Amino acid sequence: MSTSSIPTWSVSDLYSGLDAPEFLADFDRLMHFGDSLAALLDEHGVRALAPRPTTAADAMVAEDVVEMLNEANDLGRTLWAFVEAFARVDSTNDTAAAFGARIGGLIGRNRGLNARFAAWLASLDVVEMAAMSAVVRDHLGPLSRLASRARHQMSEVEETLAAELSTSGSMAWTQLHATATAQLVVDVELPDGARTLPMAEIRGLATHGDERVRRAAFEAELRGWPTVAPVCAAALNAIKGEATVLNRRRGWASPLDVSLFGNVVRREEYDAMNAAVVASFPDFQRFVRAKARVHGHGDALPWWDLMAPLPGSPTEWQWDAGLQMVRDAFGTYTPELAGIVDRAVEEQWIDALPRPGKAPGASSMSFFGDRSLVFLNWTGALEQVFITAHELGHSYHNMQLARRSAMQRDIPMSLAETASIFCETLMVHVGLQHTTGTERLAMLDLDLCGSTQTVLDIHTRVLFESEVFARRSRRTIGAGELGEIMTEAQAMVFGTSLRSDTLHPYMWAVKRHYYTSHFYNWQYTFGLLFGLGLFSRYLADPDGFRAEYDDMLSRAGMDTAAELAARFGIDLADPAFWTSSLDIIRDRIDQYESLS
Repeated sequence: MSTSSIPTWSVSDLYSGLDAPEFLADFDRLMHFGDSLAALLDEHGVRALAPRPTTAADAMVAEDVVEMLNEANDLGRTLWAFVEAFARVDSTNDTAAAFGARIGGLIGRNRGLNARFAAWLASLDVVEMAAMSAVVRDHLGPLSRLASRARHQMSEVEETLAAELSTSGSMAWTQLHATATAQLVVDVELPDGARTLPMAEIRGLATHGDERVRRAAFEAELRGWPTVAPVCAAALNAIKGEATVLNRRRGWASPLDVSLFGNVVRREEYDAMNAAVVASFPDFQRFVRAKARVHGHGDALPWWDLMAPLPGSPTEWQWDAGLQMVRDAFGTYTPELAGIVDRAVEEQWIDALPRPGKAPGASSMSFFGDRSLVFLNWTGALEQVFITAHELGHSYHNMQLARRSAMQRDIPMSLAETASIFCETLMVHVGLQHTTGTERLAMLDLDLCGSTQTVLDIHTRVLFESEVFARRSRRTIGAGELGEIMTEAQAMVFGTSLRSDTLHPYMWAVKRHYYTSHFYNWQYTFGLLFGLGLFSRYLADPDGFRAEYDDMLSRAGMDTAAELAARFGIDLADPAFWTSSLDIIRDRIDQYESLS
């Protein structure tokens, strides 16, 4: 694969570098926002109060706090993204790491100040306040959730201390995991000889066209991850241990309850989705067995072929051709969606070139204005084309959010995948319209591999994380035990469709999502199935859907998941909705079995 056209991003149009005087001045300004916010809260006595009637003066204070928070968060997000633009592509960049740690410290301090604001709001009537202030009215959703959160807060002193300690606690452990895994290199015994590769590149070989390469990469993973497993286990224990203590002190019944609240999803909506997901396991296992037969493995697939491309299908895509495929698919929706591809290229939003020291994975982060930074590790596999569409979907979402304030743009993970899943689904829909025979089978294979990851593999993470929280509440958990919990979850979900002797005991070390305080897994399944449901509405009424969609995306930080879904006639508490989304995948599994 030629790498000459694979892009790297540029952020020099904002600041020339981490030593630029303009960057340092803005960074210094950001560091002082905490003092300014604390002074504002002190001046107006913003902290927990005995309940009392809400006044117009309270509304004016709320306006001042909201405006300062918006200004600070706007600057903070831009500076954080600028620093990340250096850190993600070079884990040895100590300057970027130091700036990132300082931003993390500010975030930690501001959590304590936000807790004060939340407690003050809970003492008053936010709805009455909204009637007195347009600013409060425009931020009613986020402010109401802040007030509700106050029911699960410790005292002001405890919240402030917890926030400040988190920078040298869970946040530091999260960064240690990211650094250790980004710098991991392993020898791989490839058919054409041994090579030493970074783990991000090794994991990318899971979609290679040669089974010998895929198996060699898998075996290299199993040799490589144990070298950092003690560090990863220490990080995971520290993060989940801290979360367990804080959840208990804040009065949460379970880590899942914390996650649902933060994602504006009700328990009955989650339960409806989860029941439909569990009922779909036999269908996904049916696909995995069919894939095993396609690859000559009988009725059980080895782990290294979970993401394998269809035998005989094109296995290498040049960057320019892959990007054109995305552009063409996006153009079937609107010129504006297709235009984001050209903007991303022309304005150098994208970093897709794998290289040593670069973090693994893919993501998109808001930068400044309506611009994003798109992080990829391009391997040339067809999967990468769809990942590119997915991440550019996030960028499209960021464009719609740009019209909102920073507080209104703070969207939960449950809704953050809405546009990305829609764009990925659009790619599949267009691809299936224009392919037959082997090409169609290859497209179905890729799509179903992704769906299997988002439904089955994600459920293994739900089971794993649930068990980790349960055990961590009693004691620490060793690396070997974490591996056992991981493979037990994989066996429970995949059943006999995966070869039991090839399960992956180190997926807990691979996935950065575990290295956060709360559940960070089911949101992907929610996003996939919600996105499929939205796409069905688009096909049924394209013009009506387009008229609502962009505004709905822009309100993802303002309204609950149920409120946004209701705009399209969707009831998230109805299991039938989730089943109907899964039925789209079931139909594709039927097609796959028929064609294979």
